[in-house]
Amino acid sequence: MVGVTANPSQAGQLSSDKNPMIKYMLKTRENHAKEQDEDYSHVFRRKTRFEMFRLSAIAMAIEFAYAAETSFVSPILLSIGVDHKVMTMAWGLSPLIGFFVSPLLGSISDRCKLRWGRRRPIISILSFGIFCGLILVPYGKDLGVLLGDVGYNYTEAAVTNITNFVSEGSVAALVAASAEATGPSVSDYKYAVILTILGMVMLDFDADTCQTPARTYLLDMCVPEEQPKAMTMFALFAGLGGTIGYAIGGVDWEMTHIGSFLGGNIPTVFGLVTIIFVICYIITVTTFREIPLPLMEQDELLRPMTDAAIKKELKKNNNAVYYIQETTQLELKMIVDDAKRAEALKGSYQNGYSPALEKNTRDLEGQSVAEAPVSLSAYLKSIFVMPYSMRMLALTNLLCWMGHVTYCLYFTDFVGEAVFNGDPTAPPTSEAYLRYEAGVRFGCWGMSIYAFSCSIYSLSVTKLMKWFGTKAVYISGMIYYAIGMLILGLWPTKWGVLVFSTAAGILYGTIFTVPFILVARYHAKNCFRVRNGETLPLKQARGLGTDVAIISSVVFIAQLIVSVSVGPLVSWMGTTCAVLYASTVMAFLASIAAMFVLYV
Repeated sequence: MVGVTANPSQAGQLSSDKNPMIKYMLKTRENHAKEQDEDYSHVFRRKTRFEMFRLSAIAMAIEFAYAAETSFVSPILLSIGVDHKVMTMAWGLSPLIGFFVSPLLGSISDRCKLRWGRRRPIISILSFGIFCGLILVPYGKDLGVLLGDVGYNYTEAAVTNITNFVSEGSVAALVAASAEATGPSVSDYKYAVILTILGMVMLDFDADTCQTPARTYLLDMCVPEEQPKAMTMFALFAGLGGTIGYAIGGVDWEMTHIGSFLGGNIPTVFGLVTIIFVICYIITVTTFREIPLPLMEQDELLRPMTDAAIKKELKKNNNAVYYIQETTQLELKMIVDDAKRAEALKGSYQNGYSPALEKNTRDLEGQSVAEAPVSLSAYLKSIFVMPYSMRMLALTNLLCWMGHVTYCLYFTDFVGEAVFNGDPTAPPTSEAYLRYEAGVRFGCWGMSIYAFSCSIYSLSVTKLMKWFGTKAVYISGMIYYAIGMLILGLWPTKWGVLVFSTAAGILYGTIFTVPFILVARYHAKNCFRVRNGETLPLKQARGLGTDVAIISSVVFIAQLIVSVSVGPLVSWMGTTCAVLYASTVMAFLASIAAMFVLYV
């Protein structure tokens, strides 16, 4: 999502601890913001840990919803007669919608002139969609019965037919009993299938899309030097939400009073997740008020701090020796070079008009404080016309997401069928179905470990990049994931589920951070092409927000490809282990593509 948010990659340059000018500018803006009709001074001051927690609570809420969705949607669809092929294709609806709608929502958010702000209205709309999805998915079958679904009572039918066989010795009765045990039919759950898939699409699309305005709201509320810390906090709480969310799915709630009251495992999990989601949403959107866009357009002192704004202020106060003396040597050199370049251009073109002079003057004076909102046509054009470095990074991220999405969407189904030898289409009281349910719950514990390992790894990935280099960290995360999924696919065991779920966490932590760090470096250094050690100028104008959106949106393409290919692959191989084989292949291909990524 593109907006007037300051660039996180510039945080090192915008540190008020090292530069008194920046401290002075922040204090000036903070005092000015207090004088408005509403107090907006919080935007220009440091945040406490508790305030950071409140701003990041929505990340935890989204991951709670994700945990319930990825753990139980596939088993629910299979239990109402949807086969693997149709189920995987249903997963493709959300990314298909999201790929086109997500950038439009970003553009709407950038232009939103509501008094409530720009990010919170979008967060609220998407959160309402998540809430509806959390209701429709677990109760789609019950709502379908109210609308006229036939459904089926396995126990009554099986007992009746088996009783007839015992009393009459009728072969026909035995055949009837066997037929009834073949599993549910979609025709028995027409409305349930529609409502459940609708809930799944709402839950998946809104949860995917809500992360972007949630991140942007967090960055908007933080001063630039706090933005890396804010992103770390966001990732930490996302991992914590996933850890607890999957752990909730791993509990056998039917043995508890609350589970008996709410009607079983799935309704209990979704009920608890819904309550937690609503609480976290309220905590985040009530943390700080946003500065409305019309106010920022009218008042320069209410706009976010940027490099351009700092250069403009330094240029106006170039005779203030105090500021120059306190500026670091690197910043002083940058300012002097800019001044020399501007002076040279003025001398060369003092007798005529120069487009280059006008452009440099605009840049130095910092008149543009924000990237223009990206239209859908510009967004699509920037996808097809990309420098080689961006193409390779996008391809690598696409392959990583394909491997990871395959794991996330079908892992609990794999554990229930391949590890526990269960059957999701068996009668609900049969041993095969009970084994499948136990496998799904155990798979939730594996995914809880995955989320926890992701949270821990996200905290250490930047240090690992300093120690071993970005390239080594990026590629090693993919290779470890590929090896782990291959071993688990060849030998599906309980211990493997727990141990190699850490590989999924490391991969997710990698694709959650490294690609965006690389994109930020490309823009910060204006380095998209390198030949013989020299940076070549890029003719195409590219915005940081657009490139971040492109790298983020490949998850929609990945999910779409996975959704139309995994189902036929499972049917062809006759085992859900095919899910892990596909993850392995995608991760190995991603590691090869990562060797050709530009690391600056």
